[in-house]
Order: sequence, then structure tokens, then C-alpha cells
Amino acid sequence: MSDKDSAHGHGHGHGHGGHGNGEDGPSWTRAAEMLQDASPITVPEGASAMTIHVAWEPGDPGTPPHRHSGPAFGYVVEGAVRFELEGEPERVIEAGGTFWEPGGDVIHYQDGNALADARTRFVVTMLCAPGRPMLELVDEEELAQRAPLRAPRPGV
Repeated sequence: MSDKDSAHGHGHGHGHGGHGNGEDGPSWTRAAEMLQDASPITVPEGASAMTIHVAWEPGDPGTPPHRHSGPAFGYVVEGAVRFELEGEPERVIEAGGTFWEPGGDVIHYQDGNALADARTRFVVTMLCAPGRPMLELVDEEELAQRAPLRAPRPGV
């Protein structure tokens, strides 16, 4: 829902976040750069968190349409991710960019490699509801029922 271009300036009172603080203050106040500030989020009660590293080979379409039981926050390490959430237009997030999704009922349509000639790698931290899998695939019947909620896709 948000990438590094639209996720800046929301301090949340942490007292640190290197927004180009120059040479002022101790080094720990200059060491961090905020890449993403996602809100509002809903964390399932009793949630656990897991961080995974995903590596897609050139052209890999990624995971089929799916959802997560809680929010997920990602950072593209290398390459470019083709990213599409229900109700939002498809976009490409390049290395150094971030993404997040709210989890719950929202379908995550695409998370594959947008590059045909290079690998793409990203790291994602997901908050999972107790007793639920990290990822649940969405079947064809539900995709058809929810088709009107998907953003228009030019040329498709």
C-alpha cells in the first residue's frame, strides 16, 4: 500500500530516524533512515512475526494470488517486484523500495520478478494470526467472485 516515496515524515515519536540530520547529534541519531511508515495497521491478537527472504529467478511470476492473516512489510533488496493488491493498480517496486499490505481479507495478486533478465530478492516481515498459515492461496471461484474489486489492468 505504501512505498518509500510515500512513506516519509511520520515520526511516531521514536526520537530517531535519520532524515538527513547532517552532522548534528550522536551517531545513533544519524544511523537510521526511515524507509516506510505504514498506517493504520491491524495486528491480529496473539500474532507472531516472521521474516523471510524471497529470491525469484528472472521472469518468475511469484506466488499465485493469496492473502496473509496479518500485515506484511517488505523491502526490495535486488531487482524489481511486480506488486499488486486488491483495489490498487499494479506497480513495480525497485531495489531500495518498500511495500506493505494490510493482511486479512485483501488479496495479494502479484509479488513476482518484474525483470526478465535478472534475479529479484526481497525481505518481508509478516504478522500472522495464531493457528493460521503464513500464506493462504485464493481459489479460482473466489477470484471470479471478487473480480470487480481488482483494479483495472490495461491490456489484460
